[in-house]
Amino acid sequence: MVRKPVVSGKFYPQNSKDLKKLLDGFKVPESSKCSARAIILPHAGYVYSGKVAATTVSKVIPKKRIIILGNNHTGLGEGFALYPANGSWEMPFGRVAIDEELAKMILKEADGIKEDYVAHEYEHSIEVELPVLYYYFGDFRFVAIACQEAGLLAYRKIASQIYEAIKMIKEDILLIASSDMTHYEPDATARAKDSLAIEAIVNLDEEELLKKTHSGNITMCGVAPVAILLSCVKLLGARKAHVALYQTSADASGDSSSVVGYAGIIIN
Repeated sequence: MVRKPVVSGKFYPQNSKDLKKLLDGFKVPESSKCSARAIILPHAGYVYSGKVAATTVSKVIPKKRIIILGNNHTGLGEGFALYPANGSWEMPFGRVAIDEELAKMILKEADGIKEDYVAHEYEHSIEVELPVLYYYFGDFRFVAIACQEAGLLAYRKIASQIYEAIKMIKEDILLIASSDMTHYEPDATARAKDSLAIEAIVNLDEEELLKKTHSGNITMCGVAPVAILLSCVKLLGARKAHVALYQTSADASGDSSSVVGYAGIIIN
């Protein structure tokens, strides 16, 4: 089963040469790379969020096995939907294979995660990450899980089940959560709200993240995947996190009247 891209030519160039040229333009000066347990990346059009995503990925040592937790904008399919284990995803640079062994391990360990194609068919939050990852990492295998909003206990249960599967694999695995931050508010407001959510994320506190996004009406679309990731990385032994880059769409458009926030975060 091959998943065809749904935002190629819209969120990022459809032609591989044009895509490479765009990603070349996001390069930052070479710096030492760190070994990350997890990263959080935005998923908007590359014109707006590409620099944040590229800067973040460029700072971590490449891994060949990846789990990407995305949110579910469409509401279709299972609440926690794993793309079928024998599939691959098409993108301008080629195809990226599903990590069949890891996917089957997660399905075996996780009764809350169901194998489901429908949730992924029109969802862009995971697709948008693949070209950036391939540009910096080269070939890799991955597991795609689309997450609908639930609650803290559900997120922690899913995280625990993913952790149990990861323990069975004798290789390093990179966890990724895909999320944009505040949507369609003035730039100053978005930055103030996002700083509250980012503080909770950097403190590796998924409970506080849920409280702050709720009480502050922070329209962060990937609360579910980020909360699951935070819970899981702590089980894996993560102790610290830092922001690689934060921007809003105003940095690209110059329009500060109504923006979306983008955060790239690295967890060690």
